[in-house]
Amino acid sequence: MSDVALHLPPRPRVGIFGGTFDPPHVGHLVTAVNVRHALALDVVLLVVANEPWQKEGSRLISPAEDRYALTVAAVGEVEGVEASRIELDREGPSYTADTLRHLKSSLPDAQFFMILGRDAAAGLFTWERYEEVVAGSRLVVVDRPGASAPLPTGLGWLRVEVPHLEVSSTDLRARVLDGRPLDYLLTASVMDEVHSRGLYRARP
Repeated sequence: MSDVALHLPPRPRVGIFGGTFDPPHVGHLVTAVNVRHALALDVVLLVVANEPWQKEGSRLISPAEDRYALTVAAVGEVEGVEASRIELDREGPSYTADTLRHLKSSLPDAQFFMILGRDAAAGLFTWERYEEVVAGSRLVVVDRPGASAPLPTGLGWLRVEVPHLEVSSTDLRARVLDGRPLDYLLTASVMDEVHSRGLYRARP
């Protein structure tokens, strides 16, 4: 986080886009770039979850360090979008309230924008200490054509529409397993990392 702070203006506008990123795909990048542009953010942090507590037990999740390496590869030279390992360094379950508190201590003059897909936004009240997230950031919901999940009311949502891409990490993991092509769904650098680390293949 200190490296990010070095190149930000005195009162930065910082987007927080958290996720498992298993793997990070072009849909994530399209979201980050469009939200940054729409809200004039100085940086969007792709915050890699260390232990995504809402997904634990639902499936086998790739090691956090692998997912972080994929995210670093994904952002590459994308202007204003950076991978963050703040939750990996903190260890333990990944609670957004803790992440926001840490970022506020590192960047006390920043304004924070919490970037959520509509499904995540609809489930905001299930989050650990969601009140802290609401109080400490502007809530941004990413709208895609056809999205219909209702949002919690009275929270002053900022809405940003982004192109609708039928890309999911679940499908991409299946594609690796089946040997189907990943071209144009993952960046070339992410594909290289997936293959070099042997991710998403059948276990012996």
